[in-house]
Parts: sequence; structure tokens; C-alpha cells
Amino acid sequence: QVQLVESGGGLVQPGGSLRLSCAASRSIFNSAMGWYRQAPGKQRELVASITSGGSTNYADSVKGRFTISRDNAKNMVALQMNSLKPEDTAVYFCRGDWGNFYWGRGTQVTVSL
Repeated sequence: QVQLVESGGGLVQPGGSLRLSCAASRSIFNSAMGWYRQAPGKQRELVASITSGGSTNYADSVKGRFTISRDNAKNMVALQMNSLKPEDTAVYFCRGDWGNFYWGRGTQVTVSL
């Protein structure tokens, strides 16, 4: 069993920045990791992913604004979010692949004046 704990969410004004962190209870060295989000009334969607080798992939809606990174020594994955927009408002979830997928409980990000 793997536990993932997200942190760093909150309320931010449009144009602002937030940095989300995901701490894993197990080594992420060989695991692909990702950030997903789910807005009210919408399906959960991929925001960004990073392979064990460090290759990244982003949703078109966040390209150039968000950056995913990993720290294998600390078993952590981060999502730096800049130039935030109201449409980025959602619960953000961390997911890891250890043969089975594991999810965190999510952290709320609200972008509003």
C-alpha cells in the first residue's frame, strides 16, 4: 500500500502562483507520477505527468504556466503553477504508478478575486 499526501493548495488571485507538493510513503524512483484535477461537475483530467526518467507531459491548457518536477531522494513530486486563471480552480490530486495506481486525497486550489 502506498500513501500520497498533497499539500500547498489554497486561495489565490488570478495571475498568482502556487506550488503543490505530493509526498509518497514509498520510493518513487521507478514510478511515473502525475497531477490531475477535478472541477465541480467535471471529470478528473490530467494536468501534468513525469516519467521515472524525467520526461514530462502537460495538458494544453497549462503548457507554459505549470511545471512538474520530482525529487526521488525525498519521494516527492511538485507542481509549480504560475499565471493562474479562474478556470484552474479544482481539487488537485497526485497519482503514482507502482504497478497499480495510487491516489492522494487531493488539495483544493481556488483562483478568484
